[in-house]
Amino acid sequence: MTNPLQFIQQVRAEVSKVTWPTRREVMLTTAMVFVLASLTALFFSLVDLGIRSALTAVLGMFG
Repeated sequence: MTNPLQFIQQVRAEVSKVTWPTRREVMLTTAMVFVLASLTALFFSLVDLGIRSALTAVLGMFG
């Protein structure tokens, strides 16, 4: 078991090894997430509309 001082030194050494993203990388990644989430929402909305239309047509034939 290490003492608290050694632990803090080890944590600081590990944190100094971290490569932080640049502002541009963060903005680009955020934009990509929003675009892909929008495309996914559009896709599932269209699939839902198609299933609803098909189900309405099938039920309309029997009703």
